[in-house]
Amino acid sequence: MLVVRAINAHDLNALYDLASQVGTGMTTLKPDMKMLGDRLEIACASFAETIPVPQRDYMFVMEDTDTGRLAGVCAIKGAVGLEEPFYNYRIGTLVHSSRELDVFTRMETLYLSNDLTGSTELCSLFLHPDYRSGNNGKLLSKSRFLFIAQFPQLFTEKLIAEMRGYQAPDGSSPFYEGLGRHFFKMDFHHVDDLTSLGKKSFIAELMPRQPMYVAYLPDEAQEVIGKVHLSTAPARRLLEQEGLHFEGYVDIFDAGPVLQARVSELRAMRDSMPAVLADAEALGDETADAEPYLVSNTDLQDFRMIVTNAYPHGGKLALSDDELQLLRCQHGDTVRTLSLNPRKNPHA
Repeated sequence: MLVVRAINAHDLNALYDLASQVGTGMTTLKPDMKMLGDRLEIACASFAETIPVPQRDYMFVMEDTDTGRLAGVCAIKGAVGLEEPFYNYRIGTLVHSSRELDVFTRMETLYLSNDLTGSTELCSLFLHPDYRSGNNGKLLSKSRFLFIAQFPQLFTEKLIAEMRGYQAPDGSSPFYEGLGRHFFKMDFHHVDDLTSLGKKSFIAELMPRQPMYVAYLPDEAQEVIGKVHLSTAPARRLLEQEGLHFEGYVDIFDAGPVLQARVSELRAMRDSMPAVLADAEALGDETADAEPYLVSNTDLQDFRMIVTNAYPHGGKLALSDDELQLLRCQHGDTVRTLSLNPRKNPHA
């Protein structure tokens, strides 16, 4: 069975194995033992509430309890850009007109921006290829929204998610080759590695601050602005189902889209509901109305979540003994529930 849970200090080696499967373009999950160890230490301190809220980095792992194997990982950073600059390109517009010549042109531009500084970030989502089936991807991605709905006081009002940008079959980035290489004079993978290690001062030192005209870029670079990596497309769709959308910010290296939303407008904030765990016999036979539900406990330090066919009714929910064990709950405890898939009438 699969459970998404708060990461713990014993997960480092398995986390490294997962990171080794990721490939380029995800700067928050690199196979670097020291970097992962430092991040794991921060994550454990975050769940233990021993560091300030803006510095917290909540990491979750999906565990296959039958084998003890880690099947995936995801995270929520409390706030970005407060200790080191957080850069994006903002897509803008400049108008040039001449009444005398009867010329009017509207040009798309890229502005180097720190606009998203201080936002809460969804990041580090990766599901091992062996587990990419059924509802596993939804469970892993959407677990973060149920956590936010249970503990909204820990997060800022703006939520963002940087999506991995489009890469050619050979792993190169058409956008980086068309723009970034001219300024950084190094391979895309080298820049990617430097950024993952927190070495970002070169961005401000080498990138021009004035707006850049998109039309001046090669066609291959223009075409991928705001496009995601092929393997990232399903993750983007899941985030959009939960209320995130594209508002014209892209990554400065691969031009992947930055999705964003107000936390208060997330589906999980609107539609998730608490329920008290009860014995199945006391609730009667409602299996015909069951559907996939996300169910989490309400314990910050030992957060755990599953997906199960369920029917929350009258503020109560019945789970099997195995499911209770996965959540480390018992009858009478309160859990938080959310339908796995969006519904038109969630509380009907």
